[in-house]
Formats: sequence, C-alpha cells, structure tokens
Amino acid sequence: MAAIGKIRSWGPVLATVIGLALFAFIAEEMFRSCEATGNERRQQVGEVLGKKISVQEFQTLTDEFQEYMKVAQNRDNFSEEELNQQKDQVWQLFVSNTIVEKEAEKLGLTVTDEEMQNILKDGQHPFLLQPPYLFVNQETRRFDANQLTKFLDEYKKMQQQGGNAQMAEQYATIYKVWKFMEKVLRQQLLQNKYNALLAQCMLSNPVSAKMAFEGQNEESDVLLATIPYSSIKDDEVKVDDADLKAKYEEKKEQFRQYFETRDIKYVDFQVVASKADRDALMKSMKEAQQQLESGVAPAEAVRKAQSLISYAGIAAQRSAFPNDIAAKIDSMQVGQVTAPFETAYDNTLNVVKLINKVQLPDSVEYRQISVGGTSLDDAHKRADSIYAALQAGADFEALAKKYGQTGDKQWMTSSMYERMQTIDPDTKEYINTLNTLGAGETKNLSLSQVSIILQVTNRKAMVTKYDVAVVKHTIDFSKSTYSAAYNKFSQYVSENKTLADLEKNAQKFGFNIQERSDLSSSEHNVAGLRSTREAMKWIFDAKDGDVSPLYECGNNDHLLVVALTKIHPQGYRDLESVKEELKQQVINDKKFDKAAEKLAGVKDMATAKQKGAIVDSVRQITFAAPVFVQAAGASEPVLSGAVAAVKQGQVSPSVIKGNGGAYLFQVLSKKQREGVKFDAKQQAQQMQQQAQQMVGRMAMNELYLNANVVDKRYLFF
Repeated sequence: MAAIGKIRSWGPVLATVIGLALFAFIAEEMFRSCEATGNERRQQVGEVLGKKISVQEFQTLTDEFQEYMKVAQNRDNFSEEELNQQKDQVWQLFVSNTIVEKEAEKLGLTVTDEEMQNILKDGQHPFLLQPPYLFVNQETRRFDANQLTKFLDEYKKMQQQGGNAQMAEQYATIYKVWKFMEKVLRQQLLQNKYNALLAQCMLSNPVSAKMAFEGQNEESDVLLATIPYSSIKDDEVKVDDADLKAKYEEKKEQFRQYFETRDIKYVDFQVVASKADRDALMKSMKEAQQQLESGVAPAEAVRKAQSLISYAGIAAQRSAFPNDIAAKIDSMQVGQVTAPFETAYDNTLNVVKLINKVQLPDSVEYRQISVGGTSLDDAHKRADSIYAALQAGADFEALAKKYGQTGDKQWMTSSMYERMQTIDPDTKEYINTLNTLGAGETKNLSLSQVSIILQVTNRKAMVTKYDVAVVKHTIDFSKSTYSAAYNKFSQYVSENKTLADLEKNAQKFGFNIQERSDLSSSEHNVAGLRSTREAMKWIFDAKDGDVSPLYECGNNDHLLVVALTKIHPQGYRDLESVKEELKQQVINDKKFDKAAEKLAGVKDMATAKQKGAIVDSVRQITFAAPVFVQAAGASEPVLSGAVAAVKQGQVSPSVIKGNGGAYLFQVLSKKQREGVKFDAKQQAQQMQQQAQQMVGRMAMNELYLNANVVDKRYLFF
C-alpha cells in the first residue's frame, strides 16, 4: 500500500514527463512533415490550377520532347538557345494541356481509344505526316497503321527475346518517340474538340458573309487631309497630374500585369585578350603557317597548333566549312597557305592550306560484302576469292547471301561525312574509295580489322570538293589577364555597396551602367549572358535597392554585378511606372483637339489645305487592312473603318482621331477588286474557321489568367 501511495504521489511528475515525451514525439513528426513539405516545395518547377510539377517530372517531359526533336530533325545535339526554346515549348504544352484537360473534364469531353484508332487508320492527320515521318507510307504519303502494328510486335518480341544490342537501342528510341507522338496526338484531338465546341458560339450567316467579303474586297480611293501631331510643338500643349490620372483610369486595363517583373541596373564586363595574349597567339599561328608551307603532314601541323577544326583528310564541299574559311578557299591555288587572318564574328585567328581541289560525286550508290574469317589472313583470302568470282561474272547478291548478307544497294551522301570532326584511317580509306570508284567498278578493300568487297552502282551530282587543312584558334585571354580583370572588378564591387555608389564610380573604373526593365522569371538569362541562373535567382529574391555579389558568367569571360531598382508585382502597374507612356498619349489627345479645332466645319479638301492640312491621295483602302499614312508616319486602322462607312463622293462627317494625326477625307471612288467572286459557302466556312481560332485564343487567354500559373523554372534551368 505504501508503494502504491508513493507511486500516486509521483502522478503529477509522471504526467509531466509523459506529456513532454508525447510533445517531443509529436513535434518531431511535425518537424519531419514540415521538412518533407518544404523539400517538396523546393523541388517544384511550377503549378497550374493547383497541379504541381516537380523538377524531375518536368525534366522527364523535356527529355521526351528532345528525343522526339532529335529524330524529327536528324540531329544528335542542340545549342543552348535551342534547348531553352524546347524547355519553353514543354512548359507551354504543360500549361495549355493542364488547362484544357480540366475544362474538358467539366464538360465531359474525352478522346476514346476508338477515336485514336480511327485517326491512325485514316492516316491523314497533319501531326502524323510531319517529321520524323514515322510509319508513313512513301507511296501513298499517308500514315500506315499496319507498319505501326508490325513495329510494335517486333519491339515486343525483341524485349522478350533480346538480340542485337544496337538494333535494340534503335527500336527503343523509335518506341519512345512514337509514345510521345501518341500522347501529343491525343492532346491535340482533345484541344480540337474543345475549340470546336467553343466555335459554335460564333455562327456565320449569308448576310455577315456578304458583308465580310465586301469589306475584304471593296477598294476605296480617297483624298486625305492630314494634320500630323508632329506638326504641333509639344510646348504648345500643357499636361498636368489631373490629365495623367484621368488617362490612367481610362487605360488602366492596358496596364494590368499578369505576372511579376523586375527592373535592374547592371554592369557587365567582358574579359578579352590583352595585346600580350594576342602577340603570343600570333607567334603560334605563324609557326603553323611555316609548318604547312614546309610540307609537314597537315594532320600533324593542325594537331600541334591545337586547331578547333581537326584535319580529316577527306575532300568536302565549300558549304562544309565555316563561312570565313569557305570565302578564302574559292580564290586559293592548290598548295597555297594563307597568312594568319582574324575573323571577328567567332573571335579567331586562322591559317588555311588548300591541299587539293577535285570533282567528286555528291552521292554514291553502292553495295558491299563484309568478309570475316578465323584470322585476318583468312578474311583476306576469302575476300580475294569473292573478288575473283565477281570479276569472272558471279552475281553480287547471290554471293552476299552466301555470306549471310543482303547485298542491297544503299546511298552515301556528302552530308553523312563532311562535317565529321574526327575520322579514323579505315573510315577515311572507305569513304575515299567509294568517292573515287567509277559506276560499275568493284574493289577488294583490306582494312585493319576486316576486308570489304565494295561495288559502286551509281554516282550523282558531280561537285567541286576541297581538301583543306585549317588552323583555327580562339583569341583567348590568359590566366594573368583574367586575374587582373577579376581583381579590378572585384575591387569595384566591394567598394561600392549601393546602386548610387555603383553609378557614381563606374566611369572611374572604366565600366558602364546598363538598364533592363521588366525582366521576368520565365527568361533564361540576364543581359543576354549564358550561365546567369544564380544571378536570376538572386534578382527574384532581392529587395528594392539591393546590390548583388559578383557573378562570373558567360563563357567564363564575363563579370557581372546587378542592382534591383524596382519590383512590379502581379496586378496593375502604378501610375508612376507608366507616366511617360501616358504623357505622350495625353499630349497626342491635346494635339488632336487643336487639329480638330482647325478642321472644324471644313467640308472640302481645298479648305482643309488652307487650314494647314497636308492633302494627298491614298488608293486601294480596304476594311480588312490598316492604312499607312505617309504624312503622319503612322499605321491607322481607324481610317479603314471610317472610309468603309462613307459613300462615294462624300466627305467624312467628322475629324478622325488617329495614332499619328487628325484626318478628314473625301471618297473619290469605291469598287470591287477584279477577278474575285462571292462564294457564300466558302466565305461562311472561312469566317467559321476564323471564329474558331479567335474564340480559341480568347478562351485560352481567359483560362490562363484564371489558372493561377506559377512558373519557377528559373530556379532550376
């Protein structure tokens, strides 16, 4: 009992201990949960209608798209700019598809498997008939569903049974590209269904079709009286804050901003080669020139000079060389070597030797038999035997089949090898042999690892080709030059911590302050420089007036410091930020009032001219296109509508307010264009298509604005 009593006396203490333990457990779980949520948020590229996409998911979509583009364009890689464009396309597809899928779900719109099969069987959908032309029948020029079925069966068998690794890789690539195409096709069909549904809101009829036709094809000639705004001095009109505020309220919707942007000022300093750097490179280039002139093997001279363009030893067409090299070889003699010359656009010094100039086919049709054996000698003996049989009249295809090959004819074009940077000796001999054999000739070609019987069956398009050794070297700065530039820029940044100081002392250090307004997070760089992602991240995390640290960027040849000057949040731009734009509009309004006052009551062009207007004839005005007025230097859509509403012989009932001036006009003639006839059905169909496109754009814009799109790609790409 005493023990029980003692335990009871510990009750409050035990309760506290247990409570603390429970709290610690719960807090730990909450911390883990918050940490996991935070990590997940930090990995998010963006969000559309609440649907989040992680960096891994976005990268997967990008990889799919790039694999498709590689096959479609027959390329192995892309430039940084092209890769950025592709990322933008992937993002736009993700946004639009997410929006359409959400709307389609509300409306019960779907694309069934049966619809997909019907589209594939029909074989005429435009998406299926564009590069990479997978499963397109070359004779019918239509997508062939049977080819697709056959491929899928072969791919499945290959997955199950294994086989040739290279072929398996090719099949896997084609399969991935097809799955991407299938997904995109389904998305396009859903988008088309949605647009078609919206287009029913805009119906055409014979009356509107007739009016549209006349508007497009009725041409009017007019006498136009113009008082340009530029003819009235700015100091003749007075603009006050009340005018600006009133204009701001009138135009406020034009200043609605749907995503945040930021204004910056920055200093971008490019490090370039010093005189000492250039002199050292010039010495090296003259040594390369001397070696090429003295007969040193071109490959050795080019390699020793560390040229950007290696020597392949294969003649190529002029178009295969960089523009500066191609421009030189046209006027060179065989054996000639140029002195070092500079090319500004790629910042290089160059030396060129024209080794040979020959006429060779652009395309060669050939067939071959690859000959193996228990040893290289055995292979050579077999090849000699096959070659002898062919010389005696044996059938090429029959011999090829005997050795497990088809002997099918194939084409080799210049584009397949001319831009190759490195070519091994065997490949070089193989290509040169094909290029120099005549049609119908056969050769037993012994290479280092195999013997090949080559037979050329056709040659096409004889062209001039050049065997050229090129030493091309970038005019680089040295480490000491970069170090000196970095120290100078670093001193500038460290001594000037505010924007005011950066601006005050820029000239002292030899730098220029530059500005950029409305930088958005969807852009890929700062100031057009590569490798500025860290600077972008800083800009969209900084506060007004902040100055960034020093960034090394570009191709490791630029130094950058950034100051954030203004944040434009999502919503309406404030009056101050659009003041100059509004001021010009108010000035034009007041100038129009003055011009309209001059032209008030004018009933003919002669009187208008007396009032100071410039009178000139303008021909072939239609309702469908804006009028460019030479006297005002402006495009004036308002005149197209005004002229269409006035009958022949009449003067416009009032002064017309344009972008560049005030106008009166007299219609001299109205007539329909010759050679065009009204087709009510065709015109109605055209209007329906235009309506579908217009409604689709308007709907997508409206849906986008309400989709709460969050784009944080700048944090990752």
